[in-house]
Amino acid sequence: MYDMKNLKRLKSLEAHAPDAFKAFWAFDKAAMADGAIPSKYKELMALAVAFTTQCPYCIEVHAGKARDAGATTAEIAEAVAVAAALRAGAAITHGTHALRDE
Repeated sequence: MYDMKNLKRLKSLEAHAPDAFKAFWAFDKAAMADGAIPSKYKELMALAVAFTTQCPYCIEVHAGKARDAGATTAEIAEAVAVAAALRAGAAITHGTHALRDE
């Protein structure tokens, strides 16, 4: 199901909804460009989000872009740890919804 070749189908989606995709690509480009946060750190943030959403396409794409932007294996490993901590933290805090005041 998850095959990087599927990303070639984005062109078909774009052909059927050109205005929306044009806006999406422009937003994506602007969001990931160097700014107050350098693109390397934005790519590491994108990786952490991808780990939590478990999107194999995003992991593949942003891992490559992070490395291209100069991210090291150690930085990527720490992004994994940050994502894991946040995901675990969300499970812990959401667990409070299952409790009753005693």
